[in-house]
Amino acid sequence: MTNETIVTAAMLAIGDELLSGRTKDKNIGHLADVMLLAGIDLKEVRIVADDEDAIVTALNALRGQYDYVFTSGGIGPTHDDITADAIAKAFGVPCEHDAEAMRLMAEMYARREMEFTEARQRMARMPVGSKHIANPVSTAPGFNIGNVYVMAGVPQVFQAMLDNVVPTLRTGTRMLSAAISCPYGEGEIGTPLGAIQKAHPDTSIGSYPRYVGQFFSTEIVVRARTVELVESVAAEVRAMIETIRQAKAKENQSAEA
Repeated sequence: MTNETIVTAAMLAIGDELLSGRTKDKNIGHLADVMLLAGIDLKEVRIVADDEDAIVTALNALRGQYDYVFTSGGIGPTHDDITADAIAKAFGVPCEHDAEAMRLMAEMYARREMEFTEARQRMARMPVGSKHIANPVSTAPGFNIGNVYVMAGVPQVFQAMLDNVVPTLRTGTRMLSAAISCPYGEGEIGTPLGAIQKAHPDTSIGSYPRYVGQFFSTEIVVRARTVELVESVAAEVRAMIETIRQAKAKENQSAEA
């Protein structure tokens, strides 16, 4: 038995522009960094087009599997910003203009001496029963319904909204890590490293190849939720590296004899 608490999350990034390559996503990496620091495991990311059925299908799959789902994109003023409608459909509730969002945005546009057009009013629409996610950058709020947090796709706004969301979340035991430099390529360490991973299913062992000059090497990262487990498995990895070194030394000695 352990006292570890595991909290999981997924991300649904929405937008034709992401799939066409016109827009390079910056929100996935930022969310991953924030979730890691918060002790929440980001387990899955999906990217879908501006298609209502695709959004509904993906959202329902993710929200039933993970503790939290974060979406980005599709809550702007244009005709293809359909995220709010799709989220409402997924939850089986109407999507309506939110009175408080309308007030906030009307005041903002009045201060800027700009017309609060019908298109801009679309940004005040959200599923009935939603709670606001404050937007300190451009006022138009995101929203939370159930375990789903719906935020803008513009990175500056997404990040500002996320800053307001994270303090409200249930968090888990943070993942710890240790990095070990290995002078051998993945082809040489793959089998013994796989055996270590199989023996320790409560850890995550990643190998990241490097090529410098004419030589391959690998950085091996051990991740777990306790210092003891990280240190124990890291010691096994170092022992594996030493075993390979000794075997190579014997091969060289035999070749020279």
